[in-house]
Formats: sequence, structure tokens, C-alpha cells
Amino acid sequence: MTLPSIIILLVVVLIIGGFALFYFQPKQLAKTESIYTNALNAMVRGDKRTALKHLRDVVKQDTNHVDAYLQMGDILREEGNAQAAIKIHQSLTVRPNLKNDIKLHIHKSLALDYEQLAQLAKARSEVELLLKLDKRNLWANEFLLALFEKQRDWDKATQVSKTIQKVKELQDSNQIARFLVFKGMDNLEKGKVEEAIRVFESAVKTAPEFEKTYLCLGDLYLDKRELVKAIDNWEKYALLNPANGKMIYSKIESALFDLGRFSEVENFYKRIVDKDPSNLSALTKLANVLEEKGEHNSALILVEDALSKNQTSVHAHLMKLKLSLQFSKPNELSNHIDKIIEILTSDKKND
Repeated sequence: MTLPSIIILLVVVLIIGGFALFYFQPKQLAKTESIYTNALNAMVRGDKRTALKHLRDVVKQDTNHVDAYLQMGDILREEGNAQAAIKIHQSLTVRPNLKNDIKLHIHKSLALDYEQLAQLAKARSEVELLLKLDKRNLWANEFLLALFEKQRDWDKATQVSKTIQKVKELQDSNQIARFLVFKGMDNLEKGKVEEAIRVFESAVKTAPEFEKTYLCLGDLYLDKRELVKAIDNWEKYALLNPANGKMIYSKIESALFDLGRFSEVENFYKRIVDKDPSNLSALTKLANVLEEKGEHNSALILVEDALSKNQTSVHAHLMKLKLSLQFSKPNELSNHIDKIIEILTSDKKND
């Protein structure tokens, strides 16, 4: 065969190959993408079994379809097979020339895989690799925050929380104070009382309105028998958290009694009521104090005022009944009792 003949033959082969590549490869790719689309549609419907079948068909036809491998691994993890998911996701890490968003997805998936197997150190490593690619990644930072909370690593939780707040462009000093309070409570469990006090005081400076700090300080000072400081912190807690503040009223009364300052109980409840006139617990406590002082009319006026604002308060009605026992006629007392029964019956019907 002459040289010109060989050249002509090669040209023909190249032309035929070009036509084949043009006609057949796009069709193959189109078919693969169609199957992948079917897989995504199945995932949207929640039909994971069908989605997994389609995804396996995709990777059989195109071993470079990284997205299909990622979705396969994620589905396997969601189905409880994190070990198989890790094998798939881990195999993708060695592939060259991956786009940044694909790398982020791989590390996120591996972190979730390891978390499902309670391999938290490995999960953290994957998230840290993700953050090297995108340090402001909100999902990764929130994942680390949850991890540090679970591990009770409050210093790291505080640090990550600050990062999250920068990413979200917000400031939440209460969350920082919450972690400081947890750290202080851990110190107390370890017997490090003075260190706990320093941490709690830091929490107060960070978020003066975060009421939990004052409750912890009050209880701590009670244990140290520093009752004046205990009362001061409990009162701040009660003023900041009226709903739960009533749980420590008895503690404050007992501490004032131990200090020989029981006469100050009235002023304490007045301060609570002045700040929160709708606080029925404090109001009825104040009425009790006035009654014990012999100021019956003042106590009754106080309770009547509370009932004018909340006719369905069983607590206030009972207090009125108590105050009326010595002065009301039997039929009036009977009416009070009927009213209370009516409220209680109505509440049960609404449950």
C-alpha cells in the first residue's frame, strides 16, 4: 500500500470516528442525564429506593458522574447505612480537579456519615476541612457549635457562636452568656467555686439581662451562706423572669427571715408588682403579707384589683375566698366557691 493510500485511509478513519463521537456520545450523555433527572424526581417524591436504582444506573454508564455518587451516599446514610455511605463519599476525595462546591458537599456528607456512627472526632475533622475551603460556611459552623455543646466544650462553643453571629450579621449576647453559665455550672460540679463566680460575673457583664446567671449566683451564694448576695441575685432573677421567678419567692422569704429582715418581704413583693402588675403570684403573696400585718382591707383591695384584670385566675379567687372567710356571709362564700368550680370545670373542658 502506497503512502498516499495510507494517508487517505487514516483520514477516512478519523472522519468516521468523528461522526461516531458526534452522534453516539451526546446520545449516551443525554440518556445518562435523563436517568439522573429521574433519580432526582424520585428523591423529591420521597421514593428513595427508586432514586437509588436510577443513581446506580447512572454511575454504571458514567463513572465520572460525581453528583450521582454523592446522592447515592447521602441516600444510603439516610437509610441507616452510614458505613456504605462513607465508602462512597471517601472514594470521591481522591478524584482530581474537583470543583470547590463539590468538595464542600463531600466533606459535609462525610461529616454527617461519621456523626451517624457517633464518630464525632472524624466528623469534626471533615467539618474543619470544609471550613478551610469556606470559613464562613454557616452549616459547618452550626454543626461545630452543636458538636461542642454535646461535648460540653463551652470555650469552643463560645468562639464558634461569635463566628456564626458575624456570618449572620447579628449580635446575641445572651447566647454567649448562656455558654458562660454552663461553664460556671461545670466549675461548680468540679468544686471550683471561686472560678465559677468569676465566670458567672463575666456572664453578667456580657449580658446583664440574661436572667439564668442571677439564679445560679443566688443559689451559689446560698451555699456559701452569703444570704445578702443571694437575695440580691434572686431578686434580679425574679424581676427579669416573672413567669419562673415565683419558684424562688420562698427562698427569698426564708433568707430574709434568717437575716431577721422579714419586714422587707413586703417591699420585695411591691417591687415585683410595680414592675409587673399582672404578676398574680407576687400579688397574692403581697396580699398575704398585708393580711398578716392586719391590713385586711388593703389586702382585699389588692386582690380585687387583680381579679379586675384577670377574672379566670383561680389563684386570685382562692386568695379572695381566704380573705373573705371572717367577714362574708355564707351565701357570699358559696358564690366564691361556685365561681372557682366554674373556672376549673371550664379549664378541663378546654384541655
